[in-house]
Amino acid sequence: MFYYHLQRSGMLYHWLLVLSAVVPAVFLMLQVYRSDRLEKEEPAFLRSLCVAGVGSALIALVLERIGFAVMEILFDADSQIYQLLLYFVVVGLSEEGAKYYMLKRRSWNSREFNCQYDAVVYAVFVSLGFALWENISYVLHYGFSAAIVRALTAIPGHACFGVFMGVFYGLARSHAFLGEESLSRLHRWLAVLVPMLLHGAYDYIASTKTGEGDWSFLIFIAVLFALSLALVKKLSKNDRYFAVDRRDFPFL
Repeated sequence: MFYYHLQRSGMLYHWLLVLSAVVPAVFLMLQVYRSDRLEKEEPAFLRSLCVAGVGSALIALVLERIGFAVMEILFDADSQIYQLLLYFVVVGLSEEGAKYYMLKRRSWNSREFNCQYDAVVYAVFVSLGFALWENISYVLHYGFSAAIVRALTAIPGHACFGVFMGVFYGLARSHAFLGEESLSRLHRWLAVLVPMLLHGAYDYIASTKTGEGDWSFLIFIAVLFALSLALVKKLSKNDRYFAVDRRDFPFL
C-alpha cells in the first residue's frame, strides 16, 4: 500500500509538471485567438496547427543534431564564429524554418485563411505548439523551477517569434492574392529570416550575456515582448479580408 501511495504521488507530480508546461502556452494561444476580431478560426483547424507545431519541433530536433555534428567537425567550440553559427543558424534557422515549413504546409491553401490577422494566429499557434512540446521536455527534466522561468521567457519568446513570422506570412499571402508573386516570395523569405534573427539573438544573449549585473537579456526580451504586443493590437484592430484588387488593400 505504501509503495502504491508513493507511485501514485509520483504520477501526480509528473502530471503537475506537464500541466505547468502546458498552461502558459495554452493561455497565450487563447489570448491571440480572442484578439481575432473579424472571423475566428475553427477550433479543429487551430488544433491541427498546434499539432503541426509539435511536428516542427521533431523536425528541428533532427536538423539541430545534424547541425551540431557538422559544427563540431568544422569549428572550435570556444570560438566566436561557433557561437554565432550555433545560435543563429543551427538553432534559429532549424527551429524557425521547421515552424514555417509546417505553417505553410498546413495553412497556405486553407479556406480559413482569408484575413490578414489570420496569419498571426496561425504562426503563433504553430510556434506555441512547438514551445509546448519543448517545454514539457524541459520541465520533466528540470522540474517546476524550469516551468516558472520558461513561462516568463521561452514560451512568450516563441509566441513573439510567431507574431513576427505571422506579420510577414500574412503580407506574403496578401501579395499572392494580388498576383504579385515576387513580393509574395520576398515576404515568405522574411517570414523565416526575421524570426530566425530574433531567435538567434535571444539565445545568444541569454547564453553569453547573463552574468552578474548584465541586464541586456532582460532589456532584449522586454523590447521584444512590447513590440510583439503592439503588433498584435495594431493588426487585430486594422484587420481586413484579403482582396483581389490593390485599391481594396491600400496599406500594402
